[in-house]
Amino acid sequence: MMKRRPVVVVLAAGRGMRFRGQGHKLEQALGPETLLSQTLKNAVQTGLRVVVVTSENLAGAVRDTVAVRDIIVMPELDEKGRPSPVGMGHSIAAGVAATGDAEGWLIVPADMPMLRASSILRVAEGLEQYPISFAQYKGRRGHPVGFNAELFSELVGLQGDEGARRLIARYPSQGLEVDDPGVLLDIDTTEDLARLRASSASALPD
Repeated sequence: MMKRRPVVVVLAAGRGMRFRGQGHKLEQALGPETLLSQTLKNAVQTGLRVVVVTSENLAGAVRDTVAVRDIIVMPELDEKGRPSPVGMGHSIAAGVAATGDAEGWLIVPADMPMLRASSILRVAEGLEQYPISFAQYKGRRGHPVGFNAELFSELVGLQGDEGARRLIARYPSQGLEVDDPGVLLDIDTTEDLARLRASSASALPD
């Protein structure tokens, strides 16, 4: 019997408010790809199911890489016409709720284009032994963070921007050392993007 495998949940619904350049940060070019498409390409390379939690504005770009059934569009406005919350907690809860039969979940922010598929798979392996596992580079905690199926109810209850820090503090978690600085590298500002572009294009994951 083939064992069930965790789902990669890519978080691409944030507004990217710290990025001061033209357009959304996830649509910025990085070589022939965008930040978003490069992150998705690396996630798809794992062979695991990839689910993307995104906004209406970015959903079209996601469809080039991910099946429509695996795209979760967060509403821009709530039922009273107010901007809907798009914090990391809400996005994680939406991604997990939509894949409740998964063996676990690997949380990948969409602004991490250097994160290698091998690092994602390493964290997936960790979930076979631990409730929570995460990638780390030179002892520093990074992404993805993985949660096994036992934590479903906790994950779907997340709100706001806290992400899953509370769960990491409460449950046994295991850091898995990987030789991949991309587990720490997220792109928040135009300066972050400029530094990444200035580094060799050959550093992009295959």
